[in-house]
Amino acid sequence: MLGSASGILFGLIALSVPIAAVVGILAFVLAWLYSPMPLYLAAGDIFWTNSIEFILIAVPLFILMGEVLLRAGIAERMYNALTHWISWLPGGLMHSNIGASTLFAATSGSSIATAATVGTVAMPQIEKKGYNPRLFMGTLAAGGTLGILIPPSINMIVYALLTDTSVPKLYLAGFLPGFLLALLFMLTVAVACIIRPAWGGRPEKSSWRARIACLPDLLPPLGIFLVVVGSIYAGIATPTEAASLGVVASLGLAAWTGTLNITMLRLALESTMRTTAMVMLIVFAAIFLNFVLAVVGLTDLLSAFINGLGLSPMQTMIVIVVAFMFLGCFMEAFSLLLIATPLLAPIVAGLGFDLIWFGILMMLMLETALITPPIGVNLYVIQGVRGRGSMNDVIIGALPFLFALIAMIALMLVFPQIALWLPDTFG
Repeated sequence: MLGSASGILFGLIALSVPIAAVVGILAFVLAWLYSPMPLYLAAGDIFWTNSIEFILIAVPLFILMGEVLLRAGIAERMYNALTHWISWLPGGLMHSNIGASTLFAATSGSSIATAATVGTVAMPQIEKKGYNPRLFMGTLAAGGTLGILIPPSINMIVYALLTDTSVPKLYLAGFLPGFLLALLFMLTVAVACIIRPAWGGRPEKSSWRARIACLPDLLPPLGIFLVVVGSIYAGIATPTEAASLGVVASLGLAAWTGTLNITMLRLALESTMRTTAMVMLIVFAAIFLNFVLAVVGLTDLLSAFINGLGLSPMQTMIVIVVAFMFLGCFMEAFSLLLIATPLLAPIVAGLGFDLIWFGILMMLMLETALITPPIGVNLYVIQGVRGRGSMNDVIIGALPFLFALIAMIALMLVFPQIALWLPDTFG
């Protein structure tokens, strides 16, 4: 059964079948081959039951919030403000790339949106300031991955739905790893530019007067973050209600900056509907696959296979991490989340690991998938923003940050309290 499932999965992916169709076809074929009952009869009920899940309403709301913030020009002003505060470090504006990605990740919930937004603003600085193009684009691709780790995160909402875990606890668990990873990225830039000073471009100059004057441009993303995440932990709103508050706050900011108009709203809503339709189709297909896997016993079979290897729990986790990183080279991160979570969560829980901790570890592993060729989506996003040159430049530039991600995963394995301290203390 494991061989059949793997063969169907990778065969369909190799044929470039859309991932929603891959997941759905896999579910129906496994049900046809291995179930004594016609499981397809349950599909309608499963789709309907899960489509009215209150928590899922947060997904289109977070997508809309990011779209409004993108079109309101808030990211550009935020980036320019950060250049005055952190571009004095070795690497100059490359630290602003990571800092802006960190702040925008705390409002958008999407890695692709984060990479595209900050990349669009920052890309002209490569030639203007004389930066090493590869390393500069690497900071944009890697910085964008923070969108699924720093709350609010759309991927965490989907993980919580698939594993029946708490979204607020996952959000708490993502804070320290997210900001620690951002610091690791900045350390990578600093070390590279200390070794090769020419890569760091021409030094940026600023004054304290300019830094203080630009502080108001840093307030909007922080304000959105406080509205969304603060309302959850203040007990004022559920994650879904907090997402709606974020949409209202982002529309208020757009009106305040004078960018709110019918055209902007139409574009934001159209993009939101397209993205939501794609995400929800994959989510519902994955939920049906989860049901089929449980009925035909594939999850139990995989668990028995892993237990039969005779490995310790930590050795098993290392095998899972290595396998995940290998699969990340061939599968898009969101698809990997939806396919792997139903299979791995019961096994990880059976080994005695906390599913909140594993959720954060999974986000980190998905981040590696976002910047590993040949399928790393963020690499294509940054190359698309660049619009010229070789894709190899982006791939090579992202490699040092891939090692930083691996180091962060190792830290999470050795020190799980990095993720669990906040949920244990305040959850």
